[in-house]
Parts: sequence; structure tokens; C-alpha cells
Amino acid sequence: MNRKTILVVDDNPDHLELTVTTLQEQSGEAEIVLARDGQAALDYLFGRRAHAGRDLRSQPAFVLLDLKLLNLSGLDVLRSMRAHPATALVPVVMLTSSSEPSDLLASYREGANAFVCKPVNFGDFTRKLQALKAFWLGVNEVAVAA
Repeated sequence: MNRKTILVVDDNPDHLELTVTTLQEQSGEAEIVLARDGQAALDYLFGRRAHAGRDLRSQPAFVLLDLKLLNLSGLDVLRSMRAHPATALVPVVMLTSSSEPSDLLASYREGANAFVCKPVNFGDFTRKLQALKAFWLGVNEVAVAA
């Protein structure tokens, strides 16, 4: 079985470090790819620039996508993903500090699979990330485009 990949997209260095550390602590069963902005995420997903030549048939098991990114927002990334056949079915979890109902609604309207607010408490944040990883890697069945 191929090693599963999680794409983590966040421009906050502290959130990125905490997210990656928590995901890696559970086990080495997944490769974690980091994107520090929306453009870097799309470059990875679509095999552009630094990721030119990447096999687009091998997409992440899921994407943890921050909503509030500089330049290219999480919603812009999500729209681009849903519009492209190679990424249209990739599960996307919006992981954000925002608890605005309008952000929640917009995320689901654009095709997010889940919306998770980043807790302020370290323990709560860690537990949410562990639950996300357990579900998306251990329970969920990923659809593959024909």
C-alpha cells in the first residue's frame, strides 16, 4: 500500500509547526507536505514550478487548508481544486481560526468536506488534529477519478 500524504496549507509559522508536530507524533504512516501559502499549495497539487513532473494521479489523502491566507485565500485554493479533474475529489478540511458563520457557509458552498475551528487551547487543538488524522487516513475511503 502506498504511503498516504497530507497536504498542510497554513501561512502562520506557529500553527504550521504545531500542526505538523501533532500529525507526526501519532505515527509515520503519512507523509506530510507543507505549503506556506495558497500558490505553493496549487503548485504542489497541479505539479507546477518546484513540483513539476510530480505524478498527478497521486494526490493527498486529504488537505488541511487554512481559510485566511495572504494573497490567495483558502477559498480560492478550494475553488481551483474543485475546478480541476485531478483534485476535484480530494477531501479538504478547512482548518481555521475563524468561527464566522459566513466563512463556514462559504467553505461548504465551495466544496469543503469539513470545517474545523482551531482551538486556542493546545490540548484541544492536538485532540482535534488527532481525530482528523484518524478519520481521514483510517476511516474515510478516498474516491479516485476514473
